[in-house]
Amino acid sequence: MPGLGSAARVWKEIRRDVRAAQERDPAARGVGSSEILAIWPGVHAVLAHRVAHALFEARVPFLPRLIAGIARFLTGIEIHPAARIGRGLFIDHGMGVVIGETAEIGDDVTLYQGVTLGGTGFAVGKRHPTVQDNVTIGSGAKLLGPIVVGHGSKIGANSVVIHDVPPNSTVVGNPGHPVRIDGRRPEGPDADWAHLPDPISDAIKGLASRIGALERALAERGVDPASIPGDEHQPEPLRAARGPNPAGG
Repeated sequence: MPGLGSAARVWKEIRRDVRAAQERDPAARGVGSSEILAIWPGVHAVLAHRVAHALFEARVPFLPRLIAGIARFLTGIEIHPAARIGRGLFIDHGMGVVIGETAEIGDDVTLYQGVTLGGTGFAVGKRHPTVQDNVTIGSGAKLLGPIVVGHGSKIGANSVVIHDVPPNSTVVGNPGHPVRIDGRRPEGPDADWAHLPDPISDAIKGLASRIGALERALAERGVDPASIPGDEHQPEPLRAARGPNPAGG
């Protein structure tokens, strides 16, 4: 029977979701499956979505959205019943996570709190991101539009991603831009968010280093860098604002 087949599939997916929490959440090490199933909000949200999505696929009216709404109220995680989610999704903490209607998530993906897989504009059809297998998305990251995040990629915390992400790369910044790490996939599902590469900072450091080298070269030739004429224009002093305070008071 289709009903029994769907129930068996959902149960297998739930077991893998619980195992994903045990493997990827340091706080879950040594915690039993029953305790994770009873307490972990990310697991609750994914479990509810598994049921809601199965009902949505069976064209059951009203009930899938009701389940999604209750899960959002209880966990703070909003997943549209139509979203397609693969096996082994782990949502750590989870508060504020939003997964839109046409979003697609592959296997063994990790999302941290505040992640948005959102759409842009009011167009119908595919309008949310596709996240391939083994992707990790950091806290507060926003992925917008029908973009594709390649297999094995990592999205840095608070990045805003609006373009496709190549496989096995790291994305940082606003707007997000990919940074290769030795051309290889970063190891492990949990990114070291404190040490992600910052190309803008690296470029500024490079410019500062180059200026220092030029100043040393001038000094060796007996030229004082401070004596070189430059832009003598002085900025105009700020004028006091007039009129009512727009913030009130």
